[in-house]
Amino acid sequence: MKVERISKPAIQLIGVAARTSNQAEAGPEGKIPGLWGNFFQTGIMQQPGIKPDEIYGLYTDYASDVNGEYTVVLGCETAEGDASGSGDNFTKVDIPASDYLVFTTKQGPIGSVVIEAWQEIWTYFQNSTETRTYTGDFELYDAVQFDPSNAVAKIYIAVS
Repeated sequence: MKVERISKPAIQLIGVAARTSNQAEAGPEGKIPGLWGNFFQTGIMQQPGIKPDEIYGLYTDYASDVNGEYTVVLGCETAEGDASGSGDNFTKVDIPASDYLVFTTKQGPIGSVVIEAWQEIWTYFQNSTETRTYTGDFELYDAVQFDPSNAVAKIYIAVS
C-alpha cells in the first residue's frame, strides 16, 4: 500500500453521522453500511454550498484509540465554509488542520479494500515512529467516478 505524508488545512464537512466502535462494526450491529445508504438517500450532494466531487468518511470524537468508540460522519466539504441551506438534518463538523499519513487502497469492492487497508494501517502504527493524534482521520472517495464495486480510497490518518 502506498503511503505519503502531507499537511492539510482545516476542512468543514456536512453529512450524516453515527456513533460506533470497531468492535461493533465487526459484527451484525455495525452502523456504517446503513450510514452509507442514509448518506445517498439524503441528497446531500445536491444541497447548496456543498462541494459534490468528493465524499468524506470522517472518524472523529474518539473516546480513546482504535479500541474505543468514535463518531463516523459521511459527508461532503462545504464551499468556502458555506453550509447555508444544508438543513438541520445534517451534522456539521470541522476536520482540524493537521499532518497526515495518506494510505491509498487497492482498487476493488469498497467494503473489502477499505477493511483490508484499515487492518494494514493498524499494523503499520504498531511498529511506527509516527504517533496517531486521533483528532480526525478520514477516507476520501472520488464522487464523480464512484463505483462501490470497483473503487479506490485514500485514507488520511492524523499524526504528530
